[in-house]
Amino acid sequence: MISRVADHCFWFGRYVERAESTARILAQSASFALDAELPPAQVWRPLVVVSGEEATFGDGECDGETVQRFMVWDERNGAALAHSIGAARGNARSVREVLSTEAWEAINELHLWAASDAAQTTFDHEREQFYRQVRRGTQLALGLLRSTMLHDEALDFIWLGVLLERVSQTARMLDVHHHAFTNLAQRPAHDVLETGLWLSLLRALSGSEAYLKRAGGRLGPESVARFLVSEAAFPRSIAYCVHSAYDRLCDIRPPDRHELPGGAALERLRVLDAWVATRRGEPLAGPAVHELLTHVVDEVHTICQTLGKELLGGA
Repeated sequence: MISRVADHCFWFGRYVERAESTARILAQSASFALDAELPPAQVWRPLVVVSGEEATFGDGECDGETVQRFMVWDERNGAALAHSIGAARGNARSVREVLSTEAWEAINELHLWAASDAAQTTFDHEREQFYRQVRRGTQLALGLLRSTMLHDEALDFIWLGVLLERVSQTARMLDVHHHAFTNLAQRPAHDVLETGLWLSLLRALSGSEAYLKRAGGRLGPESVARFLVSEAAFPRSIAYCVHSAYDRLCDIRPPDRHELPGGAALERLRVLDAWVATRRGEPLAGPAVHELLTHVVDEVHTICQTLGKELLGGA
C-alpha cells in the first residue's frame, strides 16, 4: 500500500472515532449537568480541556450552551464534531477505492446530514437526538468497516487509527476527571458528587455496565481508574487499545522484517504495551494516576508522529 493511501486510512479511522467519542461525551455531560449541583464551568470546561482547544476557546463564559456550540460547530475548533465528520468523509473520499460501498455510504450520509438544515434544527430543539444520530452514524460506519471490508492492510491502518485515538480519548478523560476531584474535597456531600462524576465518566466511555459487572456493583475511584487503565476485556480501556494497536501494527509491519520501515514506531508501541501491563498491580490513586495518563498521552502522540514519518509519508 502506498503511503498516501495508508495516511488517509489512518486518519479516517481517527476522525470517525473522534466524532463518536465527542458525541458521547457531550451527551453525557448534558445529562450530568441536569443532576449535579456543580458550577457550569466545572461540568463543561473539562470537555474543552480534553479536546486540547483551551487557547481557541479562550476565557469566555463556560456554560453548557456555549461549550456545546463550540464543540459541535465552531470552525476555529479543530476538534469540533462538524470538523471531525467532515474530515472523516474527506479522507474516505480520497481512498474510496479501498473502502466498501456500505462503509462509504454510511460516512457520506452522516456528513450530508450534519451539513444540512435538518441537523441544525435537531441540534437546536432535540439536543439528545442530535448526539444519538451522530453516535449511530459513526458506530454504523465502524461496524460496517469490520463486517464488509477485506481484513487487509487498508483495514489495519483504519483500525490502528481508531485504537490510538481511543487510547488518547480515554486517558485524557480519566485524567481530567481525577483533577476535578481535587476541587470537591471540601464540598458538602462530596461522596455523592464524586460518585456522580465517576458514573458520568464511565457512561461517557460506554463503560458503566461493563464496570458494574466486573466490580459487582461497587463504585470507587481507584477501582474505576484501574478498570479504565488495565481491564484487558474492555474495548475502551487503555491496556486493551494499546495491545490491540500493537497487534495491528505487527500485522502491517512484522517485527522480524527489519528491512521494512516502521520499526521505531513498532518498538515504541511494544514498550508502551509492556509498560501499561506492568502497571496493573500498582496503586492507582493521587498523583500516580496523572503521571501514568500523561505518559500514555505523550507516548501515543509520539507514536503517531513516528508513524507519520516512517509509514504515512509525513515530513
